This record gives sequence, C-alpha cells and structure tokens, in this order.
Amino acid sequence: MNLPELKEPGRYTGLYVIDFGDHAGVGFTAEEVAELLESEKFAHIKVYKIHNAYPDGRMELKGVPAGRFQLELGMFFYAADQEQASGDYKRLTSIAVSSTPPCRAKVHLSRIGDQYLTALIYPAEYDDEVSLWLSDNNYETIGPAEGGTGAVERYYQADADILARNQLFTASARESRTGQELLANVKSAVQR
Repeated sequence: MNLPELKEPGRYTGLYVIDFGDHAGVGFTAEEVAELLESEKFAHIKVYKIHNAYPDGRMELKGVPAGRFQLELGMFFYAADQEQASGDYKRLTSIAVSSTPPCRAKVHLSRIGDQYLTALIYPAEYDDEVSLWLSDNNYETIGPAEGGTGAVERYYQADADILARNQLFTASARESRTGQELLANVKSAVQR
C-alpha cells in the first residue's frame, strides 16, 4: 500500500487509512469509514487506524476489522444502591459538560432487578479514546464494573428499567462528509 506524503502528519492521528485495493486514502473519520463499509461497492476495503504519525512521515497503523464499525461497546458501573448509582451517573454526565467526549455516547442510570448501575454505551471504534477520556477526567466508581460488546448485549436483553438517560455529543473539529460528497472524494489520496 503506497501512502502519500503528508503535511503536518501529526494531525492525522486518530483518523483512518483505507486501502481500496487499487489506491489508498489517508484521513477518513470513523463515521466516513462506517458509511463506506455499509455500501456493497466498498465492502472489500481494508481499514487501518492511525495511532501515531511522526514529522518524518512515518505512521503507526493498526488494522481494524470492518465489523467493528457496526458494534456498540459499553462500560457498566454497578452500585450498592440507587443513591450511589445516581452519584456515578451525575459525575459521568458532569464530566461531559466540562470535557467533551471523544464520540457520541449514551449514559443510562438503570435498574436490573435489585441491581443499580450506570451504563455508558458508544461506538466500538472509539474504545481507546473513551477509556482515555474517562481516565483523563479521573472518573472512578466504588462498585464492580464490566465492559465490552457482550456486556452491551446482556444489558439490552435484560430489559433494564432506565431511571435517567443522557445523550453525549462530541464537538469534533473534524467534520465527517456523507453521501455524494464522501463518494466524490474516495479517489483522493489525502482526505483532509
């Protein structure tokens, strides 16, 4: 795969490289990759996330399975009682006010049977960024926690009683293109 020389390579960290087979493009957002993967025309593409880019043009790439863009991941923070769970929920939603999350996500304060929990559910391709966001903001809970795609499936199947909910949005500096605008630019080696 031949990649183009980039001006300011560091600004591409966190974006994606797509190998189309006959050419490659650098600088796709996760939303753009997901849209391309949904089309039959681009079902064959190979996707790599840019984990680091150096001034000399070298990049650290990590392959990302196409199916990852169709999954939701979650983190579930369990509490001893409703009061503790409510505190966890309020701290998590407060963090999103002072520190923009890396992606859209939903937060639920829920009860399953006699168990209370705070659920954070987000697109799987942002797992590293969400973990870093929580760590950077010192989000901690007292009770047990679990995470992953299986935990999300179990949560949905449990038919949780949602006591409070909040939708988190990101203020991304990288606008994603959709539809015709995205398709018109897939042949460009540098997307941004």
